[in-house]
Order: sequence, then C-alpha cells, then structure tokens
Amino acid sequence: MAGGAGGGPPRDWLSVDETAAAFLSRSLSTRPPILLPPSLHRAPLRPGNVVEIAGPSGSGKSQLLLMSAVQCILPKEWEGVYFGGLGKAVMYIDLDCRFDVLRLAQILRKRIAAGSVHHEEFETDGSKDKFRLFESTLFSDCMKRFLYVRCYNSSELIAALKSLKSQSEARNEIFDIGVYFLMLDSIGAFYWIDRALQPTRESKGKTLSFQSITETVVQEIHKFLQLQPILVLVTKAPIYGEGITTSNDFQRGSPKYMSEDSTPLGYPKREEERNGSCREYMPSAWQTFVTHRIKLQDLAQEPGFFSEQENAILSVHTCEWVQPSLNSKEKFYIKDDGVGLIQ
Repeated sequence: MAGGAGGGPPRDWLSVDETAAAFLSRSLSTRPPILLPPSLHRAPLRPGNVVEIAGPSGSGKSQLLLMSAVQCILPKEWEGVYFGGLGKAVMYIDLDCRFDVLRLAQILRKRIAAGSVHHEEFETDGSKDKFRLFESTLFSDCMKRFLYVRCYNSSELIAALKSLKSQSEARNEIFDIGVYFLMLDSIGAFYWIDRALQPTRESKGKTLSFQSITETVVQEIHKFLQLQPILVLVTKAPIYGEGITTSNDFQRGSPKYMSEDSTPLGYPKREEERNGSCREYMPSAWQTFVTHRIKLQDLAQEPGFFSEQENAILSVHTCEWVQPSLNSKEKFYIKDDGVGLIQ
C-alpha cells in the first residue's frame, strides 16, 4: 500500500538490495565482537548485550569488571607500542561503595608495563626516564576515559542513568569518544532498602516499589541502548544465605535433627544451594532484559596451586556460563597483572 501510494509497485520494499555476505560484513563492522579478558572471552559479546556476573562476595566479580574497564580504556596502539585495547570510554556506577581506585591504577600500570617491556626505545641507556614519561602520559590519557559515579540509593541510580546520554555527549565533545561500556556494581545493592519502603504513589499515579524501580532502571538503560549501542556489564551478589528460607517457609525442624545437606524444613538441599549460588531475587523485567549470565564461585585456597614468584597459595575461582550454557567450568586466579586461567 505504501509503495502504491508513492507511485511505485506496492512490493518494491521486498526487492533484494543486499546479499547475506554484505549484511554480515556490515553487521560485524558496525557491532564488532568485543575482546575481553578471561573468563569473559568464551562467548562473543557485542554492543547491545547485557551481561550479568553473579556470585558471592570474594568470587572475583568486581575484579573482572576492573580488568574489562582497563581493556576498554587502553588504546589499541600508542606511539608504536601495541596494547590491544579498545581506546573507548567506560562509565562505572558504584552501588556498593567499594570501588578501589588504587586497584584500577595498579592493573592499568601493569598492563602498560607489560606492553612496553620489549619495545626497542626502552631497552637502551636512559630508558627508565623515557618509560616514566611514556607511562605517565599514557596513564593520564587512559584515566580520562574512565567515568566514575557513586550512588547511595536507587533514586541516585536512576538520576545517573538519565544523565547517561548527556555524559556520553560531553565526553564525545571533549575527547571525541563516547561511552562504550556501562558497568553497575552491583545491581542488588539497594534490594533491602527498596523492599522496606512502603508502596507510595508518585505524582503520575504510579506505585513506587522495588519492582517499579527495577522497571525504571531497565527502561533508562534500554533508552540509551537504542540511541547508542554499548556493552552493559552488571554484577549481582546473593542476598540470601545458604539454607535461608523465605517468609512462606515454616521452620518446623530442629537443628539437632537436621543433616548437613538439609534445609530447615528437612528437605535435601538443591545442588545449586550447596554450591553457594544465589537465589534469583530480581523482578522479571530485569531477568528478561539480561542477555548473558555468568556464575562465579570462590574455591578459597586450592592445595597444590602456588605462585611461582611469591611461593604462596593463590585464591582460585570458577566461572560458569549459564546463558548461553557452555556446559563447562573454568578455574581462574587473580593476580596483580590480571586474570590467569588454570588448565
């Protein structure tokens, strides 16, 4: 009908104007796969994806975010030295108030030193002064691409997301580059505060509750993804301890009659509860919004795995891709210079 009204054949819009190969080439050029450090490299991630990294405290969630942030703000090449970064900006929204800027600086300096170690210019006499100047200049340039926001409640989080477009445009005007990664650490930080709020009516008649707050967060991120495709990385910590029951559970059993692998009701624990994974508590609006899910677990100190340089036992973690399911678990450790996989 539209084609006929315009004077042309009504089915002109069905005519082939692009081959499959041309479509794939155009899609990959506009949204190329993003190379991230282990263990986030197993599944291809592209701008527009929302990745949820779940796990208990100490499982390495924030560390993986910092590693990914460094990968994003590092340039691909700097004054003839190859670093393999993306050279783009990151917006890091800290909801746990545990962000460690010294750890970010440590990872970044280690990456700069590792990329410059074999450069000819720094292998001659007087190379230390040259390297210090090189490192200082590159470090300052990278940190300009890292945008940090701290929020103390859900209202501040929503306000920060609403300003995401203007923040990205401001960065684009000053540094000729917009936000490419959005990081939230962690999404359930205000769960109990929001749940404790009594449902109230806003000015537009909408009920303010934990679910409506989550829906607003999803809407604001979705709006920005429509304007500018970015990669969203979000951590999520458990809010229920192992074996804790909900308000619908009646604790009829006595602890002395319970086995080690039982719940307070006497039922056997599910495998995921024994593994320390978190029970889902986010509303369906968030669950359907997430495109990729990763589950981390801390194995504490694994006997027999030592640091060759420090001769000390390292903390070992596991990473499992839940969505998409890769049916495998990877073991990794975190050191000053990054993440290492255990084969």
